[in-house]
Amino acid sequence: MAIHRLPPADGFEVLREVSQHTNIKLHTIANDVISWALGQPLPKPVGEKLDAAVRRRLHRGEASGQPG
Repeated sequence: MAIHRLPPADGFEVLREVSQHTNIKLHTIANDVISWALGQPLPKPVGEKLDAAVRRRLHRGEASGQPG
């Protein structure tokens, strides 16, 4: 959310989407993101799906003319 300036609701939707596409519980994805913020590497499938989900969310914001 902070890096890409996503509103909290969009940040949650990104986590939910990554959870669904990786079949990993949402709380585990959230923990992975917090660990990443503290310097740990993201698991590869989580990092790839997270990047893709953020790009889609940002693209939707650009298409609607609204931030995030």
